[in-house]
Amino acid sequence: MALSELYTKYNRVWIPDEEQVWKSAEITQDFHSGDNVLELLLEDGTVHLHPVDPSKPKLPPLRNPDILVGENDLTALSYLHEPAVLHNLKVRFVESRIIYTYCGIILVAVNPYKQLPVYGDAIIHAYSGQNMGDMDPHIFAVAEEAYKQMGSNRNHKNQSIIVSGESGAGKTVSARYAMRYFAVVSKSGSQTRVEDKVLASNPITEAIGNAKTTRNDNSSRFGKYTEISFDRRYRIIGANMRTYLLEKSRVVFQAENERNYHIFYQMCSCADSAEFKHLRLLSADEFRYTGMGGDITIDGVNDRKDFEETRQTFSLLGLKEDFQSDVFKVLAAILHLGNVEIRSSGDDKSSAPLSDPHLAAFCDLLCVSAAELVRWLCNRRIVLVAETVVKPVPKERAAAGRDALAKQIYAHLFDCIISRINTALQVPGKQHAFIGVLDIYGFETFDINSFEQFCINYANEKLQQQFNLHVFKLEQEEYMKEDIPWTLIDFYDNQPVIDLIEAKMGILDLLDEECLFPQGTDQSWLQKLFNYLEANPLFEKPRLSNEAFVIQHFADKVEYQCQGFLEKNRDALYEELVDTMRASKFSFLAHFFQEEEPSRAASKGVKVKSARPSVKPANKQLRTSVGDKFRSSLSLLMETLNATTPHYVRCIKPNDEKLPFEYDSGRVVQQLRACGVLETIRISAQSYPSRWTYIEFYSRYSILMSHVEADFNDKKQTCKNVLQRLIQDSNQYKFGRTKIFFRAGQVAYLEKLRLDRLRGACVTIQKHVRGWSHRRKYLRLREAAVILQQYIRGKRTIRKTVTAETLKRGWAAVVIQRHWRGYRMRQIYHVVQMASITIQAFTRGWMARKRYKKMMEEHKALILQKYAKAWLARRRFQTMRRLVLNVQLSYRVQQLRKKAEEQNKENRGLMERLTSLASSHSQTMEKLHSQEAQLEKLTTLKASLEEREKKAREEASMTINQLQRQFEELNTEKQNLEKKLEVSIKETKESFDQVKRSLLEEKENEVRLRKIAENNTEIQRHDHEKELETLKEEIKRLKEDRVSLQRKVEDGVQVNSDLQEQVIQLTKHVKVIPELRRDLNNLQNQKDNLDRKMKEQSEQTRAKTKEIIRQLLGGFVEEEKLLGLVPEDSEKIYELDDLQEAFESLQKATRLLENHQKEQRETYESQMEGLTLRVEHLQNENGKLQNLFQEKSNINEDIRQEVSRLSSENSVIPELKLQVSELHRQKQELETVVREQSSELAEKNMEISNILHKKITEESSQRRIKASVYNFKSSYCILDILRRKPNEHLKRQQLMEGEVKTKLREETAQLKDLEEQLDQKDRWIKKLHSQIKCLEMSQKGCYIFYFTLKAAKQTPALPKEYLGMLEYKREDEARLIQNIITDLKPKGVAVNVIPTLPAFILFMCVRHADYLNDDNKLKSLMNGIIQGVKKVVLAHQKDFESLSFWLSNTYQLLNCLKQYSGEEQFLKQSTPRQKKNCLQNFDLSEHRQILSDLAIQIYHQLISVMQKTLTPAIGVFHKHYNHLLLVMLGCFPYIMCQTSGLP
Repeated sequence: MALSELYTKYNRVWIPDEEQVWKSAEITQDFHSGDNVLELLLEDGTVHLHPVDPSKPKLPPLRNPDILVGENDLTALSYLHEPAVLHNLKVRFVESRIIYTYCGIILVAVNPYKQLPVYGDAIIHAYSGQNMGDMDPHIFAVAEEAYKQMGSNRNHKNQSIIVSGESGAGKTVSARYAMRYFAVVSKSGSQTRVEDKVLASNPITEAIGNAKTTRNDNSSRFGKYTEISFDRRYRIIGANMRTYLLEKSRVVFQAENERNYHIFYQMCSCADSAEFKHLRLLSADEFRYTGMGGDITIDGVNDRKDFEETRQTFSLLGLKEDFQSDVFKVLAAILHLGNVEIRSSGDDKSSAPLSDPHLAAFCDLLCVSAAELVRWLCNRRIVLVAETVVKPVPKERAAAGRDALAKQIYAHLFDCIISRINTALQVPGKQHAFIGVLDIYGFETFDINSFEQFCINYANEKLQQQFNLHVFKLEQEEYMKEDIPWTLIDFYDNQPVIDLIEAKMGILDLLDEECLFPQGTDQSWLQKLFNYLEANPLFEKPRLSNEAFVIQHFADKVEYQCQGFLEKNRDALYEELVDTMRASKFSFLAHFFQEEEPSRAASKGVKVKSARPSVKPANKQLRTSVGDKFRSSLSLLMETLNATTPHYVRCIKPNDEKLPFEYDSGRVVQQLRACGVLETIRISAQSYPSRWTYIEFYSRYSILMSHVEADFNDKKQTCKNVLQRLIQDSNQYKFGRTKIFFRAGQVAYLEKLRLDRLRGACVTIQKHVRGWSHRRKYLRLREAAVILQQYIRGKRTIRKTVTAETLKRGWAAVVIQRHWRGYRMRQIYHVVQMASITIQAFTRGWMARKRYKKMMEEHKALILQKYAKAWLARRRFQTMRRLVLNVQLSYRVQQLRKKAEEQNKENRGLMERLTSLASSHSQTMEKLHSQEAQLEKLTTLKASLEEREKKAREEASMTINQLQRQFEELNTEKQNLEKKLEVSIKETKESFDQVKRSLLEEKENEVRLRKIAENNTEIQRHDHEKELETLKEEIKRLKEDRVSLQRKVEDGVQVNSDLQEQVIQLTKHVKVIPELRRDLNNLQNQKDNLDRKMKEQSEQTRAKTKEIIRQLLGGFVEEEKLLGLVPEDSEKIYELDDLQEAFESLQKATRLLENHQKEQRETYESQMEGLTLRVEHLQNENGKLQNLFQEKSNINEDIRQEVSRLSSENSVIPELKLQVSELHRQKQELETVVREQSSELAEKNMEISNILHKKITEESSQRRIKASVYNFKSSYCILDILRRKPNEHLKRQQLMEGEVKTKLREETAQLKDLEEQLDQKDRWIKKLHSQIKCLEMSQKGCYIFYFTLKAAKQTPALPKEYLGMLEYKREDEARLIQNIITDLKPKGVAVNVIPTLPAFILFMCVRHADYLNDDNKLKSLMNGIIQGVKKVVLAHQKDFESLSFWLSNTYQLLNCLKQYSGEEQFLKQSTPRQKKNCLQNFDLSEHRQILSDLAIQIYHQLISVMQKTLTPAIGVFHKHYNHLLLVMLGCFPYIMCQTSGLP
């Protein structure tokens, strides 16, 4: 089918418009080939004639059908073109308030300029695990798709998310939410909390890299690629950040109404704090670098608070206070450097005063020489062949050098902070996979475009090329998967533009070449561009400017001003200033300007921490340009992206005024063209853009099928047959495996055929309905005319035939009939009145007694439930307490055993230590004795030598010298031995003190053990007394239950007596019945006489009177018979219908009595079952208690064994005491020797004793632990003795329970006898009732029926109109929520009848609050409902019935809120009365969103509970096929009861 055939009447098209870009119009006349005008009707009612060239007709694009408007995916539109995309985005953004839309693989995100509640943890969990197309478009869906593809076994490939867009479009926020999704979904579970650190890096990068611009208050002035690393379990283990093209010029220059980077203003806001006094900060408007833009504040932003958050994130990332203070010093120094005043001093000279306070502050903060800085700011060194010349520079060059220094310092600081963040985000562990998030600038075109815009657009060209190739590849994969022939699609390839920029002799190459020349200028470089690139069709020279050039990018033509290109590309800084900074004593700053070592470049495993490399050596030939650096970093980025699976997010800025949900079509179209969305649509439109599954096509277009086609079972073949019949050209569609592929416009053609078929069906329906209504009106008019004719003709015949005598007789008969009928009706009325009064009295009495009994039963049931629940709660608490005590006892015994083993090991070590000390002491004593003998020998030798000296000094001089040397050596040995003696003496003394203290502590511990044992006995005695009291209370309750049962039996006896009294009364009334029969017989005789007289009248008058009476009475034959006008039918009155109704009423009464008796029986049986269950439960509890006491006795025996073993080990202590006494004696002997030593040794002993005192305290603490072990074991021995007593108590309790069982059996036997007696009496009563009612109703039923019919005629029932609201007070809101939500049980009677009853009641309350226009009341009610449902879901997380019950109620309440919200999309299926009752005063869309999220959460919880409950059921009953069938058929609760052991 040709596309021109679709331009028929009533179809709509898009025509260009200057303001709205495109506007809609409707075709008013079919278009035929050869027409030169297309007649259109605009939406405002004006007629528009669109010119068309007949030779080459270019018709306006067609508008999509209404069913396709607002689609989640733009590629699902039938007509894929620019106006369709623009309109679809506008409908979703403005009308539906939806900011996300898919365009194939692209997520289009429109900035709402408003905080939306769609980013909570509940939303994250809702999107977790879902496929991309299953839920609404969202940034979380893209993140989940990337996370899922990373972990899938089929792909197992790294992922990347590319976020691009203009400044202010929301790129940074989108990237932040994507990283937040990964942090929440993939919790690491480690103590490092890497995901928190990854999120914490955002505030720092925004502070140092974001600034306010005219388009955005938080604009990112750099590109960022964040790699989030995952381990094999796909948990975050680290991250790495790369940055691209920081806007350094913003540090020294800002346009009007713009700001510098946020960090400067944050620091200036804290200038008055004492912590930053040394930085000498001022207000932001007093610094040149921060006050240039004029406005230093941002509405709604607190810089001081943001600075605190920045510092907290520094600390969270592990960046210490020293590093932070260094960073703040550098930032403050940059601000002071901007305020350094440079003056002009003569021709081409400049100077800066050394007394400048800002210069001093800069030099003090960075530890730089002020003289050197001023010298090289105002001068430049020129190195010649033979000499070096210092040349002054003018003021402008000096100011430019100052600004260049500030930019360079800030750029180095930025790279340093990013590097430190990367090191903080690295955690030990091997990276298994990663997801990269690219937050990069979009295509930019301004009034003045410079080097930054050139680099940004160059990067977007590369990204667009990668995007086109990826889209082309995905389209090819889709066609191959569906087995559709692949045809080559022509798409825009921007490789020529990229070659123009980066190829050899391209723009960047010529720019780098010009930068190498010292005298190179922007004009000379521009002239080279014109010479070399003039022949390139993508490069143009502007007509009105000689300082600019134009490049044809994929998005638009951009004119670049060449001024500043060379300076920005060189990014040069004088070597003298670099040397000055390098010579700084501030190591943090000096490290910025250090030369890079060559070995560093050759190292393996380079980590690119920033796209900006550090400063290269000073050689100009080796220094790389900014363009070259950017090109290399961009190529590295493209390699990374090509190695990953990309996911695209295109952020759109809807308006320039930052207004929420305002849509500027011109701005949006410009961005759609720039970001590649329209290119994606063009690629899709060239092939088969519309794709429908066979099931969707069948359900939508089944109306176009014939009866033969619709009856065919194979839906896929049916779809093929229908399409081949409807669309003759087979090239317009293709059949895939699971989908049907349509070319552009074919779906719209099918929609047109469908609308035509529906329109024809509507016409036929209208035709038949209108014919039926007109026929009905005609028949009514005809019937009325016939009746009028009958009346007129009857009157004429009466006038002709009736005489005066007949009239008199007629009047006389009428008078007689009137009086007789009045008398007869009065008699009947009195009889019926008496009967109705008696029946009402008996029925009301019976109803009141029944109501009273039911209330008493409910009251008693509540009391029983209360006591039963209390008893069950106490039982659970006692069992839990016993279990906890047993666990605690076993745990403590294990701990004590471990401690005892450790103490044994320590005792053995001490014994070994004592033996070693004794051996060392004996060795030292032997050495001392040998030394004393040597000393005595020396003294004798000395005396002999002195005598010999007198005789021959000259001969013995040599021998004396030798002896003196030996004497000195002996003295040194003596001193060493004395020191060793002192050490050994101290050790023995300390060991003695330890033993002594341990003995004292053991005595104290024995006293404590006695006290603890006494306290434990008292505690046990109190516990047993409490248990006795609880058992007594339970016995009392059982007695009370028995008394209540006896009372119920007495009540049953009373009921029987009341029924007997009623029977007696009814027998009295039976006596009146014969008298009534006599009166009726008399009346019947009189009636027969009158009827005989009436037979004498003529047949004509009888027929006419019959017709008149029938018309007056409305066709009621029964009333005609009661009046006696048809005597031949009088015998048949009251024999059929009335007697049947009387008999049915008797049956109803007997059924009520039977139901009452059955209810009583069921209550008695349920009570007996409860008592038997209670007795069985008490038996089980006793068995459990006996088992627990046996386990405790076993534990006590183990404790006794441990105590005996420890006592055997403690028997070693007397032997140790003997050793200590021996050591004490040795100590006394050694003390005599020690006293002879010098005072210096005594001081050293004091120091050593202090050290040893600490060791003694540690050993004493260990001894105390031993004592505590002994205490615990002795207490357990006492507890063993005391626990024998509860066994006797248990025996008593068992005897009491046996007595209770026997009593219960006796009571059950008595109850059975009473029930049999009640059954006999009930049967007798029923017989009497049946006999009496048969007699009464045979006579009176007819009169009751007559009067009921008459009353129904006279007083028709008026339908009452209800408002559908439930009024409640504000104080009763908590009670309302508690009764309807928190305390409501899903098994209640009302809930079983209407499962969604709570939802309807709550919605009635909402309607009442809306009717009162009370905002606070409505908000509190909605919040209470949501919180109540959350509490119930949290309290019953594993209860299947509660979760399913509240899931249905939540969805019912959500549907009610949608249906009565008043929005047009929800009112399509509503009746006029429902539309009238919509909510009038409030919009509950936010609460509807919360309720939908809550319903999703309940649904996930329900699925998890079903999985947990079904898996064991399947495992247990896999052999039984019938049980599995029950699960499949919906008998899930029965199987749950069987698996859990419930009856």
